[in-house]
Order: sequence, then structure tokens, then C-alpha cells
Amino acid sequence: MPLLKDKNILIIGLANKHSIAAGIAESMNSYGANLAFTYQNERLKKNVVQFGSDLGSEIFLECDVSDDKQINNVMKTLSAEWDGLDCIVHAVGFAPREELDGDFLDVSSRDGFKIAHDISAYSFVAVAQAGMEMLKKRQGSLITLTYLGSQKTLPNYNVMGLAKASLEASVRYLAASMGSENIRVNAISAGPIKTLAASGVKNFRKMLSYNAKRTPLQRNVTIQEVGDAATFLASKLASGVTGEILYVDAGFNITAMGLEEES
Repeated sequence: MPLLKDKNILIIGLANKHSIAAGIAESMNSYGANLAFTYQNERLKKNVVQFGSDLGSEIFLECDVSDDKQINNVMKTLSAEWDGLDCIVHAVGFAPREELDGDFLDVSSRDGFKIAHDISAYSFVAVAQAGMEMLKKRQGSLITLTYLGSQKTLPNYNVMGLAKASLEASVRYLAASMGSENIRVNAISAGPIKTLAASGVKNFRKMLSYNAKRTPLQRNVTIQEVGDAATFLASKLASGVTGEILYVDAGFNITAMGLEEES
């Protein structure tokens, strides 16, 4: 089904085939999109190139999102390959591991706060700024990834919860700022999924089990389900949707108490 046929989409933040970004890329590819990928550094390049090549992609660009020059270089290079961008997928989040293990007050630091907000939140704004001209040419959209820890407290999530809250606010402000150019900005709040990024949160396996028992659907979601939601947001089917946080978490966000609470 050519829902995204001939759409030019940049995926930022793919680490490996098990990541949420991989699920998004696979879904968008299956619906006809042309994909370009960034990789953070040479160490991660091989995985990204192998994965993207299997999907028929040929554009792989180095990009550390903490460096505005690298972000701008990505857009400059893409502008020579494509006449515009239909979507940018921002799948980036990071906080120092030591900030994600223990009581929030005990483990928080000024440096950790800066790093988490710079990589996880500000980078989305930086990408939007750099990609604005290419997005305007095709009235494109931006999609980022968030998590319920932005709204509710979760053990060990700590400063990432604050950074994701900032990211979600960025979605709203960017949507208002870019809307006059018919550029849409949305986020997907995915349920917990076993990925490399999630492994940095202490006791993540326990979180997966807890979540599965208490969602209305009685299970966790998959990267494929998140990917299909992203395909929807990038398509004309979502042409009237902007500034939204779309929950893809088997309904966990609506519950105050699970159906089968342990005694």
C-alpha cells in the first residue's frame, strides 16, 4: 500500500534493528517511503548501514545531535540528494547511566541535567531549525519519541522524566511556530519496549512485567506497532493532527489501577 510512496524521510537516532527507530523505519519502508539515516559515530555506523541497506536505503550521514554543525551538515547534504523532506523522525534520548539508578534527589547532578535536556529535548528543536527549509518544500512533519515518565513518576527514570516533559512542551511550541508553513509536529509516547536505550534504566525488566499485567490489552507493545503509528502521523491521513502526544502503550496511560493488582 503506497501510503508514503515517494515520501522522503530522515530517521535520526537508529542504533540497531531492535530499536523503536527500526520499527518506524521498517513500517515506513513497507509503505513506500525513501529513507535516509544518521548514525552517531563510527562505532555505530556499521549497524545502521547494514540495517538501512536491507531496506534499500543509500544515504547514511554522521550526526551527533549535540553538535549544531553536524546537524546542519546533514541537512546540507540531504538538500543535494532530495528536493525536500516529508518527515523527520527524531528518535534520540540520553542521560548518564548513573542518573538512572536510585532516588531522584540523591543521584541528580547539574551536569547530568544539562546532558539529558540537551540530547533528549533541545536536539529536537535544533533539528527542526536546521530542517525547516527542506520541510517547507514538501509541507512535511516532525515526529519524536517520548514516554509516560514525562507525566508520572517512575522509579529510576529520574532526569529523563524531566527531559521528556521538556520534549513534549517543545512539540507544542514547535507546532505553533511551524504551523503557518503547514508543517506538523507530533510525538509518540510508546510503552516500555526492550531496547538498548531502555536498558540504561535500572530494573527495566521489572517495569516490562509490571506494565504488561496492568494495561487494558494485558501486554506490552512492539516496535512494529509504534512504527505503524509513526507511519500514520507522517501520512496524509494525519494531515489535521499537530501538537499531539499519541500514546501507543496498550492503554497503560489511562489506568489508575490494573485489572489484577497483586495482594
